[in-house]
Amino acid sequence: MVDERSRIQTWAICLGACVILFWSAAPFLWQLSTSFQEDVALTSETPSFLPDPWTWQHYINIFVDKHFQIYLRNSVIVAGLTTAFCLFAGSLAGFALSRLEIRGRFGILAAILSVSMFPQIAIVGPLYLLAADYGFLDTYSGLVITYVALGVPLVTWVMFGYFDTIPRELDEAARMDGCSAFGIFWRIILPISVPSLVTTGLLAFIAAWNEFMFALAFTSSIDHQTVPVGIANFTNLYYIPWGDIAAASIVVTIPLVCLVLVFQRRIIDGLTQGAVKE
Repeated sequence: MVDERSRIQTWAICLGACVILFWSAAPFLWQLSTSFQEDVALTSETPSFLPDPWTWQHYINIFVDKHFQIYLRNSVIVAGLTTAFCLFAGSLAGFALSRLEIRGRFGILAAILSVSMFPQIAIVGPLYLLAADYGFLDTYSGLVITYVALGVPLVTWVMFGYFDTIPRELDEAARMDGCSAFGIFWRIILPISVPSLVTTGLLAFIAAWNEFMFALAFTSSIDHQTVPVGIANFTNLYYIPWGDIAAASIVVTIPLVCLVLVFQRRIIDGLTQGAVKE
């Protein structure tokens, strides 16, 4: 009876995992199929999941005609700089609020988090005026500063929570050896926190990579527009190139998937090899 119940539970778990996998992967697989189909097949009354015939024309279009590689370069620069600055500022702020004697630290944390709670549509206008006044329109700097301001609160909260789980005995031992507060952060706390840094950095990178509204408002030339704006530029009043959009979506998604897979291995290594056990 127990074995039968265990077998049923196992099958239920496997079925649930398959449903979740299909639900998550279905949009990506459909976009992948669309990117290899001809335009005639995409507008037919009975669309097929398997391309017949296969074509690479949509990928050729986005890189040759629409210069998609420039949008990719811009996104890599903006998202990379945003992630670096967010991790630097957020980890320092999280360390200070977690390990230093600061009055009202939870009030400070709540105030920091409130910055990211404003709807983008409500702040894009004022930020646009500020960017125009200080010459940040159609520049990398305008996007990076905006993304960092919105991303630091999340990084600060996550790093604060992780730093609070690290035993404070490490700090006391380091102080006895003459280590300064910054030395404790840089030499002891930060190496232990690599798994959290990687996870938080991925969240910041993906958020900056996929952001659309500020990129659309702050940039006007292909030299600084990011991937979401570039994909939006594919359409016009008379035609929506579904195949080109699908191909661009696949090209944009694959690097993110690779990053997640690579850093996931590092997270597991960090947790199993260098974690502090209480």
